[in-house]
Amino acid sequence: MSIRDRLDRVFKGRDEFDLTSGDIARPLFYLSLPIVVTNLLQTAYNLADTYWIGRFSTDALAAISFAFPMVFLLISFGMGLSVAGSVLVAQHTGAGEEDKAEYAASQTVTFSLVGSLFLGVLGYVAVGPFLGILGASPDVLPLARDYMQIISLGLPFMFGFFVFVALMRGYGDTITPMLVMFGSVVLNIALDPILIFGFEANPLFTMLGLGNLQSQLFAMTGYTGSGIAGAAIATVFSRSLALIVGLYIMFDGSRGVQIHLWQMSPNFDFLERLLSIGIPASIEGTGRALSVNLLLIVVGMFPTTVVAAYGIGVRVFSVIFLPAIAVARGVETMTGQNIGAGKPARAERAANIAAMAMFGILTLAGVIAFVAAEPIIAVFTTDPDVIRVGVDFLYWVAPTFGFIGIMRSYTGSFRGAGETLTAAAIAVLMLGFIRLPFAYFASQSFDHGSTGIWMAFTVSNVAGAVIAYAWYRRSTWRDKSLARTVPADD
Repeated sequence: MSIRDRLDRVFKGRDEFDLTSGDIARPLFYLSLPIVVTNLLQTAYNLADTYWIGRFSTDALAAISFAFPMVFLLISFGMGLSVAGSVLVAQHTGAGEEDKAEYAASQTVTFSLVGSLFLGVLGYVAVGPFLGILGASPDVLPLARDYMQIISLGLPFMFGFFVFVALMRGYGDTITPMLVMFGSVVLNIALDPILIFGFEANPLFTMLGLGNLQSQLFAMTGYTGSGIAGAAIATVFSRSLALIVGLYIMFDGSRGVQIHLWQMSPNFDFLERLLSIGIPASIEGTGRALSVNLLLIVVGMFPTTVVAAYGIGVRVFSVIFLPAIAVARGVETMTGQNIGAGKPARAERAANIAAMAMFGILTLAGVIAFVAAEPIIAVFTTDPDVIRVGVDFLYWVAPTFGFIGIMRSYTGSFRGAGETLTAAAIAVLMLGFIRLPFAYFASQSFDHGSTGIWMAFTVSNVAGAVIAYAWYRRSTWRDKSLARTVPADD
């Protein structure tokens, strides 16, 4: 059996399963699996930066700990439009309204690119004061500023690719974005060590036993690397190529949703519709990002070793719950298409199946992370103090990974139904009113030190799952079709 045949058996295209009839678990699996891989590849960007920058210097590692939340914040401001576009494409596709799905996708691309240009300029101008507010030290601040200014200039390319992924997912095609992401990540990982270290004392050449080649390249170029700025350049360049490929695929229309140039002229009446769905989604993403940034202020009250450990811990944390995010996106698409088709009971069954599966899978992942905490953290740094604090982070957070799966599954269903405000309320409540205050008071007023911050993750993860489940049981989302004016029989 060829590799292509093996891949075809694992990854099923949209034409091989129906999201609105028949089995639920199987199409949810086939829809979500490529999203898991795509998100793993997405995180590989951050892990590659963390791995190589950790070998560049501890200050640089702390710098991306400050820079990453700002990247998250800028993207979160604009992510509402991509969520809105995905939901509209999903519901119109479920209702059999292909032309309306294409128009929604075309308008989403237009307004998303325009919005990301504005956010990129804003990020470039505000990066210095913003990092100062977060409490970056004089040694760390210029490094974080260099990284963020480059990322800000490349934000339209980065965000444009996220929109491509969201629109294809709303249509039900999650394989194509996965393949494009794979190529982009391979390119980024190849460029990272070259642009960070150049051709002098580059650990990549040492690891591969290519010292002579490194010497020859240095003699030819004299390039000593761009440090942390090189990591940012690698990311922006890779994402730019990915966006170009994504736009080509959508204009071609042979895979997934199609966009048309003649439908991309800004329609401000349609923008109102996008914003009515997207603003709450942006509030959710921005609330998450702000909580991360505000939490970083609390973390910044501690030594650089704690900041660096927090940066590593959050990245490990983000890798572990990627399946929850992926399944939530799958549930979002299944809910959207089934709501569009007038089948809310089927959407509810999908959310319940996802919640139970993710609780079991992520609880197991948490056990593994707990047992292997020290070697996991040691992958990213050799500093014993950073390793010690990072291990403490995982000891507190890992046992609650399963609860993240529950919360993400139900909030994904809320978004698919168009109830983006409900998903936002749950996120803000969990992060802004539970995690952040608990972290501050536990670490500052009750003398738990940095452990108090990690305790806040534990408490908020459990609380978020309970709140999401209780809210979902109210069933207020069932009649929120954005595509149909008359509900179909379920």
